[in-house]
Amino acid sequence: MLNRPLLLIAALLLILLLVWFQRPAPVTEVARTALIMGTLVEIKGVGQDQKHINRAISNAFTAMRKEEERFSPQIESSRLSLLNRTTAAVMVDPQMLELLQLGQEISRQSQGAFNLGLGRLKALWNFEAEDPRVPTTAAIKAILPDPDHELVHIAGNRVTRSSGVQLDLGGIAKGYAVDQALKVLRTAGITSASVNAGGDIGLLGGHGERPWKIGIQHPRRPGEVLATLELRNQTIVTSGDYERFFIQKGVRYHHLFDPQTGLPARGCQSVSVIAPNAAEADALATAAFVLGPQKGLELLEQRPQVEGLILAADGTASVTSGLKGRIQWR
Repeated sequence: MLNRPLLLIAALLLILLLVWFQRPAPVTEVARTALIMGTLVEIKGVGQDQKHINRAISNAFTAMRKEEERFSPQIESSRLSLLNRTTAAVMVDPQMLELLQLGQEISRQSQGAFNLGLGRLKALWNFEAEDPRVPTTAAIKAILPDPDHELVHIAGNRVTRSSGVQLDLGGIAKGYAVDQALKVLRTAGITSASVNAGGDIGLLGGHGERPWKIGIQHPRRPGEVLATLELRNQTIVTSGDYERFFIQKGVRYHHLFDPQTGLPARGCQSVSVIAPNAAEADALATAAFVLGPQKGLELLEQRPQVEGLILAADGTASVTSGLKGRIQWR
């Protein structure tokens, strides 16, 4: 028969074993990257089951590639390419319909500052070329879409493109792909994750117990941060004149065009927009950049659950009312 001290030791060991087996698995962070939509996409997931997180991230990348196949003008089989090849009515899927309707809504609210019909203009400027040049004024004017005409007509699930217009969804599709990745992660039960597609950032929950800390790049000091924000369950997108540009005769030419002139918009250096979804933030960041600091800020204040930071061409910063006191300046 065991004596009393041995019984006590055995009981303590049993308690220790029970505590050990009931202890939650350690929290781990999984981060992976992939090249999608011409940009490096990083997805991070935080949780206790590394295999499950990895599987969810793989599925999120797959969802983003599907959106690339749907919206890319470079893929001949994409629904966008089909729309651009014909002026006949084209039956579109719910994703294309949703994106076009959001684009039209923001275009109307921004008085055309956001424009889905700049495909020919972007091709003319050709920022992807090794030695890009400024097009002639005549060449630009010849292809500008008519601001008084609808770019597309939507009837049910059928879309008709206006003659002479080449649709380009580059100012909204990447954000939409981020939203689809977040949806996949959320459905998989992931409660802490981030999706960063070249500055289009979507967030689930916080970074573990803390909020996600997001740095906004300084547009004139490469590698430096202009400001930081703490966010949960939101998306943030930054558009700036430092992303794709060239300098000719001392003038900076960038890819964010004013649809009225066909020239790069000159009022801002960068615009960061926080919104419930990345597609909306993506389009609003472009629209506010084109409108300039004052009108851009007015646009953002009109949208529910939207906040923003605008850095004007002269380096002056302004923020929407809901961001005051929340930004940490560097």
